Amino acid sequence: MKRRIAAALLAAAAAPALAADIDSIQLLSQNEFRLLSEDLGAALSFKPLIPSEALDITGFDLGAAVTGTKLKNTAVFDKATSGGDIPSVLPVPTLRLHKGLPLNLDIGVAFSQVPGTNIRYTGGELRWAILPGSTLTPAVAIRGTLTRLTGVDQLDFETKGLDISISKGFANVTPYGGIGQVWVKSTPRGVPGLRGEDFTQTKVFGGVNVNFGLANLAFEADSTGGTATFGAKLGFRF
Repeated sequence: MKRRIAAALLAAAAAPALAADIDSIQLLSQNEFRLLSEDLGAALSFKPLIPSEALDITGFDLGAAVTGTKLKNTAVFDKATSGGDIPSVLPVPTLRLHKGLPLNLDIGVAFSQVPGTNIRYTGGELRWAILPGSTLTPAVAIRGTLTRLTGVDQLDFETKGLDISISKGFANVTPYGGIGQVWVKSTPRGVPGLRGEDFTQTKVFGGVNVNFGLANLAFEADSTGGTATFGAKLGFRF
């Protein structure tokens, strides 16, 4: 899985610099708007990039990540944008912060700006480790997530998610995985003739976190609505 993630992220990094704003949604048909919304749901819904076990009450996890989503509808993206072509693998960099809370709860936030575009989003998660895990047993967590797109004047767009995940540490390596649902709400703004789209996407994800003391690396593969995303995060835990 690590090789697939690395290959996808290298492809995203090697893509030409983006220079494309989503500002031509009025050119889309209703079906094309739905396809655009599905790809955005896969790319911009919250990606965990962290195992299931809770940080302790004094714990922090600060990291930088990049995900690459294999778009299914690049022609639709190109039609909805001006100033350049969207690559087939959309890179989404994020800055992330997780903080441990009492009762095996963690809260996390993420901020993103896709370079060369008007795509920006903020996101967050609240995760409860219903089984905290131990040296012998895995951790199991329930997570609620929210992301909201900003910067695109023609579009109100948000996702909400709910998933359950499991992880188990072995020395400094912790594999994890989960399944859930993503609810997408995509509403054109100031675009006559197009109506909003509300739909759900099934989410399946798996990854591995490798800890090096204060630093840790996470690699993750995600399928949301059948669209693949691969991601990596460098974090510092203290």
